[in-house]
Amino acid sequence: MRGFLTLILLVAVERVAELVVSNRNLKWSKTHGGKEFGAGHYPVMVALHTGLLVGAVAEARVRKRRSRAALWVVLAAQVLRWWCITTLGKQWNTRVVVVPGADRVVGGPYRYLPHPNYVAVVAEGAALPLVGGAWVTALVFSVANAMLLRTRIRVEDQALRSLT
Repeated sequence: MRGFLTLILLVAVERVAELVVSNRNLKWSKTHGGKEFGAGHYPVMVALHTGLLVGAVAEARVRKRRSRAALWVVLAAQVLRWWCITTLGKQWNTRVVVVPGADRVVGGPYRYLPHPNYVAVVAEGAALPLVGGAWVTALVFSVANAMLLRTRIRVEDQALRSLT
């Protein structure tokens, strides 16, 4: 259990690092005329991702079966996530913001998929709880996240169309 708690803590620290980068980039976007799309779903996303970490820890306390294989999925998801973040550069943040006149990024993982960061989110959301044996949390998060991503991807696609 101690190893799983360490992993959750490391993921939480990584999320804080993401928020630091996101807030810096959001400030840059706003000063360059960035327009936010779909702000209404953002608090739901924050609550869902916070719930993932809390739920995984709570459930893992009563589960005995762990999955080392899922740890590799979590690590791969982190690599993909940061590849997305570095590829988007100043255009990346946790909100949907489009800077007028900005070019659509089509390099890095975006060369292969239109929304590669969500591949990382889906993989991590399913695998992270499984590392601690928290299969109910993995299932609940995955279903709720699928519903949220339907909205989020629709909003992002609409925002990206405004670039053309």
